[in-house]
Amino acid sequence: MSVLTTAHADELSRGAAALGVSLSAEQQRQLLAYLALLIKWNKAYNLTAVRDPDQMVSRHLLDSLSVLAFVAEAGDNWLDVGSGGGMPGVPLAIMFADKHFSLLDSNGKKTRFLTQVKLELKLANLEVIHSRVETLQPDRVFDGIVSRAFSSLADFANLTRHLGDQRTCWLAMKGLHPDDELQALPADFRLDASQVLKVPGCQGQRHLLILRRTL
Repeated sequence: MSVLTTAHADELSRGAAALGVSLSAEQQRQLLAYLALLIKWNKAYNLTAVRDPDQMVSRHLLDSLSVLAFVAEAGDNWLDVGSGGGMPGVPLAIMFADKHFSLLDSNGKKTRFLTQVKLELKLANLEVIHSRVETLQPDRVFDGIVSRAFSSLADFANLTRHLGDQRTCWLAMKGLHPDDELQALPADFRLDASQVLKVPGCQGQRHLLILRRTL
């Protein structure tokens, strides 16, 4: 029996509406099914530090949905670096059936979980990659590269530089605005925009840093 209740479903509906996100019945079902899998697998695998189901709708689902508009504006081929338990890659794949999402992690337990999510939710547009980011050699550069609490901005840029070009959009999801990290940004990257993310139910600050390559 799932630990998720109608209250969690209602929180997702209200939160999505507050974000200006329209959820179809199928998208709502898949998002909650994903969360149920995350809760189940978290008992054996350390997929996420947030383990309380009452916090997971806001901290995982709504936080991932908060960047939807920025993903919508970029191209169709995306990489989620250090995807871990699948945030934001899985919710984004659910919301954008017409875009392709590669979820990369070097931890085998986490990629096994992500593979199970892909199979159970029948996400044909999701690819799971078990690899270190610096050794990844894709056939083509990505239109967008996203990370959620993956590393410092400098490491994010340096480790993924070879995976994008001047047209690629880098999205770094952060808590507090990382002023010190921005000072250490590599010379061939620039801050394109900084957005405050208002995530329903999240008490702490959330920011999105949009980076571009200049060379």
